[in-house]
Amino acid sequence: MTPVPPVPRLATALPAVTLVMDPYDDAVHTHAALAAHHPPSGRITLHPGPGTTSETALAHDLLAALGKPPLLPGRFPAGRQPVWEAATAWITALPVTHLTVLRAHRLTARRTERLLQLRALTGIRLTLVCHRPHLPAALHHALQTVDHTVTTGCATARRHYYGSPAAVCLAAMDTDWPAGESGTGVLRRRWISLPALTTLMSFEDSPACRCAAPPASGRGFTPPAMPSLTEREVARRLHTGTAHPHLAAELATACFTAASTSQLSTARVQDAALDGSTVTLHDRHNVRQGCMTHSVPTWARPLLRAAAFSHLLATGTSSGKLFTDPYEGAGLPRLTDFAEQLKLRPPQPPRPKRRKNTRRRPPPLTVWPLCNAHHHLPWTMPEDMQGCPQPPGYKPKRAPYALR
Repeated sequence: MTPVPPVPRLATALPAVTLVMDPYDDAVHTHAALAAHHPPSGRITLHPGPGTTSETALAHDLLAALGKPPLLPGRFPAGRQPVWEAATAWITALPVTHLTVLRAHRLTARRTERLLQLRALTGIRLTLVCHRPHLPAALHHALQTVDHTVTTGCATARRHYYGSPAAVCLAAMDTDWPAGESGTGVLRRRWISLPALTTLMSFEDSPACRCAAPPASGRGFTPPAMPSLTEREVARRLHTGTAHPHLAAELATACFTAASTSQLSTARVQDAALDGSTVTLHDRHNVRQGCMTHSVPTWARPLLRAAAFSHLLATGTSSGKLFTDPYEGAGLPRLTDFAEQLKLRPPQPPRPKRRKNTRRRPPPLTVWPLCNAHHHLPWTMPEDMQGCPQPPGYKPKRAPYALR
């Protein structure tokens, strides 16, 4: 098994593994563990798919339990998908504090070793539920190497599923999932036009920079804001749209900063705060508005943390580019293609009115304009809006040599 560099965590001592013995395969244990599953509260219940024994399949089940697509698109070196690394990054970033695994008596030695390695990297509280009177040999030998406790009572097991007695009471009252988990009303299936994506396309070169950038408010820059309902739906789509942390983090950063692809490519892992509260984008030649440090909204912080942790897991350093795939995968979608998959786009040109008694035409392709609204010197890049509207607050600028 390939060793993985440690991820920074707050826990200094690992919690003991909890082994719940359910000798008669009582449905009460299964129902209680599944009822405790609530990712926003940091509790994950993993029910491994039947008929599979591979480590990769268990990682796919873990991604699905986290609310992510179970498959990682792309082709990776040696044909190996870094599914466990992605799951580890998401668990550290969300953060998930409790993991309950049902049907633990079916775990192979390698699957159990993977779960124990996940616990060592993230400091998660691991609870294994064995639905047999006796432990299998593979699970017995694996638990001999770690501190663990054994419990049999359902009431005691329920406290381990929820984490604490107070959490049990809160979970009993918490019957409504956040709106971002199940979709936001009428916006769930519709295209969302974001003015911040109008300035996404760019072809200028932005060299690396290591400056201490001032905050965006200090430079007088205010990106277009999203209404609260739209923001919640955008957050839901980004959190559930891909298992690749860097793709979700890059598009999220473009949504709340109105940055271009050239600016996004300048962000390094160390440019993102460890808690994900800020991210620095560079503009060494002041083509746009200079280097700026942006405040990250609460919903986007787990995405940036997951992207940073995935780089730390893959390389062990913080000098790489934040929004690149640390596993060097091929065939990944471009940022604009990924945005279209989530039905996110810039405001489009007005469509001609449909005449009566004519066939309905298929929707036109998404237009991605070239906009220099945020350029300090707008004449340095030719503008091609293709009929799209300018972002809010746009003020046309004239070249200094223009005739008056």
